[in-house]
Amino acid sequence: MAALVRPPDSEHGEDEELWLRRARSLEIPFGLHTHWTSPSHARPTGGDPAARVRLDLAWLRAHDLEPRLFAGGGWYSDDEVRATVVAEGLVDLTATTFPLPYGGGRVVDGPEPGLLPATHTIGMLARAVRLPEYVHVYFHDTDLLERKRALALALGLRHLARRRPVRDLDELSRASSR
Repeated sequence: MAALVRPPDSEHGEDEELWLRRARSLEIPFGLHTHWTSPSHARPTGGDPAARVRLDLAWLRAHDLEPRLFAGGGWYSDDEVRATVVAEGLVDLTATTFPLPYGGGRVVDGPEPGLLPATHTIGMLARAVRLPEYVHVYFHDTDLLERKRALALALGLRHLARRRPVRDLDELSRASSR
């Protein structure tokens, strides 16, 4: 399990001190989840996406938070964003091993150096009969608020735990960076 977050957006009324208390209370691997446009609009609508990643990382580091992982909001990535993520020493979680229903995104075959792609959505995990060796399920905290999605996730994770050993995310990240 990892927490991927974006810095607070004070222009949209997010409380920076409350955000920092919550982020510092996390006891799981921590990463950056850049939203380029606004808290509710993840994909970029302009500007320089790689510069935004650098800006978000600088803000986190200035507040003594050191992300180790990265996922682009709305599955967005481009060559400059990927180069920035690599240069900053983060493991990229943005790609998937499946096409997204709305298009876009980067589809890869599996883990690569510096890249741990998502292999399943909640629904894909809940329906899975066979599982690959490497499984990365993505979901948002808001999915836990919807009873049906939360139940599907819980059932899917139980299914996964019976069929695959739990692997340490830091260990996987180090292995992918070689």
